[in-house]
Amino acid sequence: MGRLRQVSAAEASPEIKELYKQFFGDRDPVAQPGTATGTPGDYWTTFALVPDLLFQARNSLMALMQPGRKLPAELRELAIIRTGIVGESKFEYSQHMKVARMVGVPEVKLAAIKGWAVSDKFTAAERAVMQATDELVGRNLVEDETFAALKAHLPDEQIMELFYVIALWRMHGMIVRALHLEYDTDTTARMVEVPAPPAKSR
Repeated sequence: MGRLRQVSAAEASPEIKELYKQFFGDRDPVAQPGTATGTPGDYWTTFALVPDLLFQARNSLMALMQPGRKLPAELRELAIIRTGIVGESKFEYSQHMKVARMVGVPEVKLAAIKGWAVSDKFTAAERAVMQATDELVGRNLVEDETFAALKAHLPDEQIMELFYVIALWRMHGMIVRALHLEYDTDTTARMVEVPAPPAKSR
């Protein structure tokens, strides 16, 4: 149960109602929670308390997941998953395991990502990205040696985008955990993926 009240469809502005329709269809997401990916959806209904923040959040997150970004999608998703693990956001971890599969990250790498440091499944570039993520989320810094490894594999534009991705998802993970939203209502739970619901037959 979240710590703040949620905004029902009945009290939402026309813009928020339109956004709700994208995620929840014609249901009131407070009375009948749940999204197509199986999440409760209370991230959206709680952020709707301050509509401009909700749209700012949606636009910034979605913009970084569009095709044609500087940072390759596979590296982005490895960084976001590590951000979820180190930042202890079950919601981020679970959701982006699914996104990682969609952008082509092999299952063998996803199975090894919790213990990436002792795994031989990752490239040098992937290892540099995950090392930088762990340091930035866990210690608020990136060691010179780690940064040099990034520079050996990624151009400056990709490193800039990588750091922005890590920081943005870290911020949202902190908010979700602090407000007990989505899968982060039990902040002592082990880091496990929550499966998506079975596809509905048409």
